[in-house]
Amino acid sequence: MIAMRAVRCGLSALLGASLLAACGQIGGPAAPTPARAEGGVAVWASSADQSRKLAALPRLELVPAGAAQAGEVVIDPAAQAQEIVGFGAAMTDASAHLFQTVLSPSERDGLFAELFGSEGLGLSFVRIPIGASDFSSAHYSLDDVAPGQTDPALTHFSMARVAAEQMPALRAARAVNPDLTLMASPWSAPGWMKTSGSLIKGRLKPEHYPAYAAYFVRYLDAMEAGGLPIRYVTMQNEPDFEPADYPGMRASAAERAAFFAGHLGPALAARKSRVGILDWDHNWDLPQQPLGVLADPAAAAFVEGVAWHCYAGDSAVMAKVKAAHPDKDLFFTECSGGDWSPDWGDTLGWMTDNLIIATLRAGGKGALLWNLALDENRGPHLGGCGDCRGVVGIDSRTRAVTRNVEYYVLGQISRFARPGARVVASSGGAPGLNFAALRNRDGTLVLLTHNATKGELPISVRIGTSRFSAAIPGGEVMTFVWPDATGSP
Repeated sequence: MIAMRAVRCGLSALLGASLLAACGQIGGPAAPTPARAEGGVAVWASSADQSRKLAALPRLELVPAGAAQAGEVVIDPAAQAQEIVGFGAAMTDASAHLFQTVLSPSERDGLFAELFGSEGLGLSFVRIPIGASDFSSAHYSLDDVAPGQTDPALTHFSMARVAAEQMPALRAARAVNPDLTLMASPWSAPGWMKTSGSLIKGRLKPEHYPAYAAYFVRYLDAMEAGGLPIRYVTMQNEPDFEPADYPGMRASAAERAAFFAGHLGPALAARKSRVGILDWDHNWDLPQQPLGVLADPAAAAFVEGVAWHCYAGDSAVMAKVKAAHPDKDLFFTECSGGDWSPDWGDTLGWMTDNLIIATLRAGGKGALLWNLALDENRGPHLGGCGDCRGVVGIDSRTRAVTRNVEYYVLGQISRFARPGARVVASSGGAPGLNFAALRNRDGTLVLLTHNATKGELPISVRIGTSRFSAAIPGGEVMTFVWPDATGSP
């Protein structure tokens, strides 16, 4: 799952659904979507001290802009950039197991309405491990054979484990949100394809490149036949890391380029349904890795974009790689919170700044966190991270659902900026104010902000001939939503 742990992650949200609903906050029955409300600017906030969690604040008035002000945020809805795919998290085996076997069908459907529904968080992007990750109850691939045997014809290929829990959970989520976009990543090729002869450690043997490409096609065909078309794949989760106790596989930039150019790229291009290849799927600290793949013209022709994780390095490298290859898409595809850094406010701010705002401002089209759900023991898992946290927690004994800080990180953007929204130009702002702006297809504008200072910051936002003003407490995340009156298309 992770090569290194993020250093700024916070506590889970402990308020129950009834209390959250009573406070006018998301976490139980969903409140009306602000984009549908008329008049002024809707404001929703999550605070560093947990006193507000996706709470609706009094609406703000749009007034004539007047003269320019120092430190104002200027939004130009006509200057539109990338189209958003969405925001979400991973349907690991652990998450699917909790959704399918711990919750009753009605409880699961209610939670999915909250997570994926148009009146809830509106999550629209989900990552799926191909085979086992560390958040599985067993280590397996989709083509396991006895030690010493090989299966280049994939006669032992089986989707049985996937079909048991993961696929039903994904279909239930897709029934709530038909616009759900799926990406898939293997943690390892089948052991018989590798130098280690095992799912643990090792590299893909060149003689098995054709079989591994066929393995992807078999998986994609099976998922599509099951009503779950995959839109993006990566060759390997975290290809610069070989974990010692759960599936993993090292793949250098040169190895990935050769596999894309000679095998996976042509195999996917031959299919009727479009599936884009994303390279890297690993941390910010080694931008030379995806740059190396994209420097190979034969490989780059098949690579649609680059995927990033948060566990090492600086989020600023995403913009640098995007600037070097503006024709390639950018996605953020994994970050987990965990018990190793239990400050709610730090997690809220750090994730909002680095996973959401930095991704959007770098040209990113979507962002994914790690497990959608984990239990009270931070699992089920086998090896790997024993103190990770899901977007929600599900107690396997009581079936109680806890909405963790990651729920609110996602909710402050996914609830308001929907698939098809475009990032629009935004500039200015006071020191310590981080922000990104988007325009939905229905014409509503969304401004996500985070006050990264400890003191209150005033904010004045100019849009055309109008403006609104507010004050953002230290550490607070605020989302502003209002109708675009500039006449932008």
